[in-house]
Amino acid sequence: MKYKTIYIINFIHCFTVILLLTSCKEEKRVIEKIDFKTEYKFSSEIEEKVAKDTVPWKYQFSAADYATKGDYKNALIQWDLAMGTMDKNYTRSQIDSINQKYSKVKATEYIIEQAKKNRVVIINEAHHNSSHRVFTKSLLQNLFDNGYKNLGLEALSNGEHLDSILNNRKYPILKTGHYIKDPQFGNLVRNALEIGYNLFAYENMENGGGKLREIEQAKNIKKIIDSKPTEKFLIHCGFDHALEGTHNSWEKAMAGRLTEYTGINPLTINQVVYSEKSDPKFNHRFLKALDVKEPTILIDKDNNPLKYVRRDAWTDIAIFHPNTEYINERPNWLFENGNKNIPIVLTYIQIEFPVMVLAFKKGEDLNLAVPIDINEVESQTENCILGLKTGTYDIVVTNGKESVKFEQTVK
Repeated sequence: MKYKTIYIINFIHCFTVILLLTSCKEEKRVIEKIDFKTEYKFSSEIEEKVAKDTVPWKYQFSAADYATKGDYKNALIQWDLAMGTMDKNYTRSQIDSINQKYSKVKATEYIIEQAKKNRVVIINEAHHNSSHRVFTKSLLQNLFDNGYKNLGLEALSNGEHLDSILNNRKYPILKTGHYIKDPQFGNLVRNALEIGYNLFAYENMENGGGKLREIEQAKNIKKIIDSKPTEKFLIHCGFDHALEGTHNSWEKAMAGRLTEYTGINPLTINQVVYSEKSDPKFNHRFLKALDVKEPTILIDKDNNPLKYVRRDAWTDIAIFHPNTEYINERPNWLFENGNKNIPIVLTYIQIEFPVMVLAFKKGEDLNLAVPIDINEVESQTENCILGLKTGTYDIVVTNGKESVKFEQTVK
């Protein structure tokens, strides 16, 4: 009887300790109901819009919507529905010949070395592909250390929509630019401002597209270059705007016009052509032949980089991007370059699912700022992971009708 009593007392003591520890843990996480509305669309909303839409470019819109909310996988799928896919391959002998002709070098290291010899670097992106923004962000610190103090972004709203206090505020807001709503583009902007870049807009917002757009973009960049005659410039643009030479529709793209107006021969970089599709079998056959494991540039026997060439237009360098691997349905490159894989526990959140989980840097305006990362979660028991650096964040959980927030510290 004596031993039984001791057992019961010990059990009660241990249970009390567990309750205290649990209570202490919960006391640290204060969950607060907030008034929060988001512009980001739930997957069901995007799917419903696609089902109802009748315009030929509806999948381009849905790709942009998925990219904006950080859903990389679905953005690729929708873009391929818009553009179509092909399964083409080189023969085994052709693949062997390619691998014998070229050596592979790490893209970041090669670009930094070449940038030292230049004053202007122009790199493009596909607007549905967040990994291109992550890659440009990976270049920022080393380029800044080598004299590149100015960053021009086609995605920055211009004219009457210009975010005029961006450089002073030090973080992007939803009105900063349509594509910048993508958390990874927002992080590119945020990181550039933290490093010390001067960001500037150069898009032609009012005077039409085509040839005139390329001319106006180049003239806008030229004004900034002329105002800083001793400084270097990084320009991040979309698709064909990085092409030099003769463009089949515009006569010259922005990069070619910039050379015409300034006499500067920029270092031009293409990320778009040799990047993954939604299914690896649809990748460009050149990309499939190489089986790269990191962003890569090809160097020939004469030590020259492989250019991207299309008729009479080109970029100086072509980047070959590897296929993405997924961790709990999230791209592996979200957890690189200082980002950590952070699980967000939602089991105690009393809110109807599905929900969107948004991480904001502590101190930034929740109703205005571009979030650091977003993940949509279907149920309370589903894994929710975010890519976050060391720091303190406000985590907002919303189903579109009601919202809560709590603080999360990443050590």
